Amino acid sequence: MTIAILSRGPSLYSTQSLVRAVREAGNQVKVIDHMGCDLSITQNKPMVYYYGRDCKDFDAVIPRIGASVTTHGAAVIRHFELMGCFSTLTSAALLRTRNKLSALQILACHGIDIPRTIMPSTRAMAHGFLDKIGRPPYVIKVASGTHGAGVLKAESKQAAINLLDAFYQLKEMVIVQEFVAESAGRDIRIIVVGDKVVAAMERRSNSNDFRSNLHLGGSSTLVELSEKEREIAIEASRLMGLQVAGVDILRSKRGPLVLEVNASPGLEGIEKTTGIDIAAHIVKLIEAELIEHRKRDYEGD
Repeated sequence: MTIAILSRGPSLYSTQSLVRAVREAGNQVKVIDHMGCDLSITQNKPMVYYYGRDCKDFDAVIPRIGASVTTHGAAVIRHFELMGCFSTLTSAALLRTRNKLSALQILACHGIDIPRTIMPSTRAMAHGFLDKIGRPPYVIKVASGTHGAGVLKAESKQAAINLLDAFYQLKEMVIVQEFVAESAGRDIRIIVVGDKVVAAMERRSNSNDFRSNLHLGGSSTLVELSEKEREIAIEASRLMGLQVAGVDILRSKRGPLVLEVNASPGLEGIEKTTGIDIAAHIVKLIEAELIEHRKRDYEGD
């Protein structure tokens, strides 16, 4: 089996962990910078080229697509899909999860509890609309941000309106959420592979920052999940159409709230915290999927 890892950072921990896991399973692997991929769009014969060489011999791809190149990354993934290549992340699922508003709409409409959320269209609407999610403080998020970027806390209604004004001028789509005080500076990252929870950790802020992202200097510890938290994480991943997901949950007085579902979760923090080889679980998923695909192809002949 030959697997391509779509990554712009071949030396990054997550990429290297996947490379190791693929090789340890006895498979071949190549790291490809998806920004260097050229796409040939011909009737009934789509092809991906990487610096002039065709990519027809890959059995599967593991996309690691950064937020800033989502559109291009999705196009490359889609082309591999059209070539019949299995991908641990579909192009549709990537686009669905990268927009926070779209993701929350899907989750909430299927019964997944989330922090109370609004998207006011104008300053005039914001003033009264903020009352729908309760009293301040409020959390304001850019719809396409990752790793805690574009996430701000407004201590008052006026501060929230001022921040929204600034984002409106920048033509940014933003959402406003309730501030869940009992989980301030803490959340739980759950990794789902296939239809199973394989690892979880609690992340905590190391300062007065209410964001717990490890990219911002937070720390992490082992955490015991409730059965409900496991079920919610698996269902959230399924609703997003993901084979591999990082589901972020807040523990609130109302119960578990899904904060976000990540299509390309980092492996370093959670593998080091839990000691669990998540990359190996991903490779096993690919092997099982390819066996199933070949079985279906054989039965169809």
